[in-house]
Amino acid sequence: MKKEKDRWFLRLLALLALGGLLSTAAFAAEAGSSSDPLVTLSYLNNTFLNQILQTVDQKIDARTGQNTIPAGNDTAAFEVVALSGGQTLTGTLGCEVLLRIGSASCVASSEPGLVDETSGGSLSGGGVLEPNHLYLMTVEGRGVQASGSVTLLVRGDYSIS
Repeated sequence: MKKEKDRWFLRLLALLALGGLLSTAAFAAEAGSSSDPLVTLSYLNNTFLNQILQTVDQKIDARTGQNTIPAGNDTAAFEVVALSGGQTLTGTLGCEVLLRIGSASCVASSEPGLVDETSGGSLSGGGVLEPNHLYLMTVEGRGVQASGSVTLLVRGDYSIS
């Protein structure tokens, strides 16, 4: 009778072990599904990353479309301007000037004269422009006076006197 009790106990253990194996196999068969919380590297590389990149591209395209300067707007490109000695180029608010050839000075009745975007400083009235530095006019009536023959790159509206 003791042998039957031992067999019954062994049968119960075998049944529990088999049930555990079957349930593990059932869970393993669903690995990678939406109900499985385990995230694999291939999912991140092949699916999730592509979704993120598409979303970012859409947002960049939308933002770029809002900030695009209309075609034919002359303020988007630099214009080559030649001045002779004594001539003054006066720019509107936001006009940018880059001295390429020659010597020129800042025309301003008060501070700040021109903002030197290249160095981050400012130039007072009468100050000499550095070649290849980009200057911004932040106040109306600011300008550049040529000491001799000068070539400038100008972006924005201006007048020459």
